[in-house]
Parts: sequence; structure tokens; C-alpha cells
Amino acid sequence: MLKHRGFPGRLAGTDFQFTIRRPNPKGVTAITRRERFSDRRPADKRADAAFFAALWAQFGDEPFERGNLDAGRLSWLFGREVIAATDPFDPADYEALLVINEPLARASFPDAFEEDWT
Repeated sequence: MLKHRGFPGRLAGTDFQFTIRRPNPKGVTAITRRERFSDRRPADKRADAAFFAALWAQFGDEPFERGNLDAGRLSWLFGREVIAATDPFDPADYEALLVINEPLARASFPDAFEEDWT
């Protein structure tokens, strides 16, 4: 399992996990598309936005390996802002390649694309 160095482990000040420490000994947790309903809690929406911003900062528009990225957090974006980069795609593989669907991601998380001038 590839560990993405420099990627935040969680949303600061919360328990929203972005990465995992080690492979699951019982098997790889599959990435599945989860529906984001409009009545989700603001904290959940902030976690999605922060996770996507970290993905964009780390990988940009290049394909990337799933590695130690949390399957649950990826599932909130999968099939929309993050899509499979290969066909066939194995959602239960740590080496599966993903890519950011930039046009849809810009519509969903416009703040993630702004330059940080601080």
C-alpha cells in the first residue's frame, strides 16, 4: 500500500479521517459511490471540501494511486469529482488508479482551485 507523504491524515480539530495507517488485514475496503444529500451536516460538507482540496493540491489533474487514502472519505467523492482512471477498475485495490474530474470538481468545490497567496 502506497503511503501518500505530505497528505493530511485528518481534518484539523475533528475526527474526520483522510488516510489510513496500515492495510486492513481482513481485506481492502471497497470504494463505493455515496449519495450526498442537501441536508448533510455542515461539518460533513467541510470535510468533503477539505479532503478534495488536499487531493487537488497533492495530485492536480494527474492520475493517482488510491494507496492509504480513506475509502469512506473517497466514497463521498467517487463517481463525481473523483473517477476511475483505468478500465477495468477494481474498487477494492490499494493500487487502483483514480483521477479528478476537473470540470465537475470546479463546480462542486470552487474554493479548492483558488491560489493561496499567504
